[in-house]
Amino acid sequence: MAVVAPPAEGAGGAGSGSDPDRRPRRSNSALITLFVVFFAVLGVGAVARIGVGSALEDGWYGTYLPEPLDRPDFTLTTTEGEPFDFRAETEGKLTFLFFGYANCPDICPITLATLRSALDAAPGLAATVVFVSVDPERDRPDDLRAYLDRFDRSFVGLTGTPAELDAAQSASGTSAAQLEEPDETGAYDVGHSSRVLVITPDDRAHLSYAFGVRQDEWADDLRRLRGVDEWWSR
Repeated sequence: MAVVAPPAEGAGGAGSGSDPDRRPRRSNSALITLFVVFFAVLGVGAVARIGVGSALEDGWYGTYLPEPLDRPDFTLTTTEGEPFDFRAETEGKLTFLFFGYANCPDICPITLATLRSALDAAPGLAATVVFVSVDPERDRPDDLRAYLDRFDRSFVGLTGTPAELDAAQSASGTSAAQLEEPDETGAYDVGHSSRVLVITPDDRAHLSYAFGVRQDEWADDLRRLRGVDEWWSR
């Protein structure tokens, strides 16, 4: 709000003498100052009220989910051949869930490398990264393990039957992967969701990340994520 300043002291012939009965101009100045302070406080209060309602959902590089998803409930098989109950194994942990496949030419390796770099830039942030292969025909356990080890040996690799994978994607609110037609050599691509679902220790997913979020943007969001206290307790 613009405030018009009062006339300067002595404006309009002050030098020729002044009325001794006239109120000093500083009274007007004091009144205006009071109004300035009053409206400034109102403005700060308005900003604060706006911030309360919008600060959490605004400004993320990822997509804020206004209706968070519960931690998905599904069971697949690890690269060691053991059953992995996703909800039970990751309960109360910061978890990044991503569906892809080892022969993916671009989205998967770029996303995994970017996520690894962002986590490296957030020391002390304990997180579990779970990569679910939607190409069980080619992603045999040993091959999937070797693929993930190129990024980080702690990344959890899972796979399963087509029916189990469909159930896992459905439980995660993720579009089902589609095998494309093979070429003359038998090679084929898999159309799959590129999003990374971020599930916080309150066992809910409040954020997801599409392909293309840069490492520095991931890092900024991870720093901010640490400060959202309500997402860190159940």
